[in-house]
Amino acid sequence: MLERQMILKWLNKSLSFSALILLGLTATLLISIPAISQPGDTTLRNLAQEQNIYIGAAVSIKALRNDPNYREVLTREFNMVTPENVMKFKPIHPERDRYDFTAANEIVTFAKANQMQIRGHTLVWHRSLPDWLTETEWTREELIEILRRHIFTVVSHYRGEIYAWDVINEAVGGKDSLRKTIWQQVIGSDYVELAFRWAHEADPNALLFYNDYGGEGLGEKSDAIYAFVKDLLEKDVPIHGVGLQMHKSIKNPPKPEDVATNIKRLEELGLEVHITEMDVQIHNGTGTEEDRLVKQAKVYQDMLGVCLKAPNCTAFVTWGFTDKFTWIPGFVGQPDLPLIFDKSYRPKPAYHTLIEVLSTANN
Repeated sequence: MLERQMILKWLNKSLSFSALILLGLTATLLISIPAISQPGDTTLRNLAQEQNIYIGAAVSIKALRNDPNYREVLTREFNMVTPENVMKFKPIHPERDRYDFTAANEIVTFAKANQMQIRGHTLVWHRSLPDWLTETEWTREELIEILRRHIFTVVSHYRGEIYAWDVINEAVGGKDSLRKTIWQQVIGSDYVELAFRWAHEADPNALLFYNDYGGEGLGEKSDAIYAFVKDLLEKDVPIHGVGLQMHKSIKNPPKPEDVATNIKRLEELGLEVHITEMDVQIHNGTGTEEDRLVKQAKVYQDMLGVCLKAPNCTAFVTWGFTDKFTWIPGFVGQPDLPLIFDKSYRPKPAYHTLIEVLSTANN
């Protein structure tokens, strides 16, 4: 019954038409108006606040600047934002002695004006690095100083404004090793510990996270992440949480019981968990588009349900929120509809399941 209701909601799209008569000539102009939902008090944001959880989305600076519908839905539905790209190393530190905070500042200013928390993303990653950094051979001491100065400059710039930082992004490689990156190969594996300590020194009140993909359930990757963060804690490194990215598909959805078990063992270490980058691909699934959207909704439903039941899961963030602005088609090389609003900002079945999960969480 729930799936049938969601499909009916999805299919219930209306188009408005207006007829104009000018200078005695009759002409009919058909105007299609996006059916942007106006749900009153029943929004993800309001319901999430009642459950003491953050509901968030990654923000495209282009969309934020140019699309008023994007700004409206973002403000109405979410109480947390993550800058999608503009806080990464390359855009924010384009030259060795120059930083550009322009775009990142716009997102921070928007979030503060709308009482949203901000997840800083990301301080240390092996991608999105500027040419001046990657095309020069550095000594260990030189690269340590570059990374130290970058972290202190960026974190200090937003001191007191960023709720949580993804300090290290996607550093875990194989079962017992770190990914071979410029940071690991030149500085050594202790770059991770140094980065967390510098970030904490620059803003002692910000929560510091390790963020990665493929480690949400149980298996070799999640075991490696668990061992990695456990080792950091044993060294008294200031790490407060783990981000589970959750870039998933309906073809291979995560098992809720495995995700719950993984989040539980991280709780036992004293760590928070944020679901940080969730989207759900449908292009590789079976059935009609409506069938696949219902399957997509189930994945979102399951993951939010697991998060709400875990005391240490305190944020649920999607990587974007409208299919109009998503990285997935460019990444997979074909069309996809991975998010909870369609390209016209109509709520999809996934949106309605999230509303229902939040509405019935205490029942």
